[in-house]
Amino acid sequence: MQDIQALARQIFSNQPFTRHMGAQLTAMGSDHAEITLPIADHVKQQHGFVHGGAISYLADNAMTFAGGLALNGDALTAEFKINYLRPAVGTHLVARAKARSASKRQAVCQCEIYAVDGSEEKLCALAQGMVVPSN
Repeated sequence: MQDIQALARQIFSNQPFTRHMGAQLTAMGSDHAEITLPIADHVKQQHGFVHGGAISYLADNAMTFAGGLALNGDALTAEFKINYLRPAVGTHLVARAKARSASKRQAVCQCEIYAVDGSEEKLCALAQGMVVPSN
């Protein structure tokens, strides 16, 4: 388990877009991952809410890491969908993803994205997708 988590941390730190966004891999296990994204001006849209593209990035990346951990290796997103539930405002976002079903060829993952302000978390989006091994 430690080797796959080390691989996950290495892959995460090697993602240029993730560094640009300022995201952090804050938790992981054998089938789940959590990524946190500070809410800064560069992730907002014109109304001051977090841009849907930033929320989508967060869901996609969290599900890919959860799926990769469940598949025990590097992984890619094959498809996903997202439902936006409310505008995201606060200090940061937290995406919590879990592989709900995994075989050798794919993992079906779900992700909840929360907007956090102080001690309050508000669910702002739900996503589901399929992750496949990268090789």
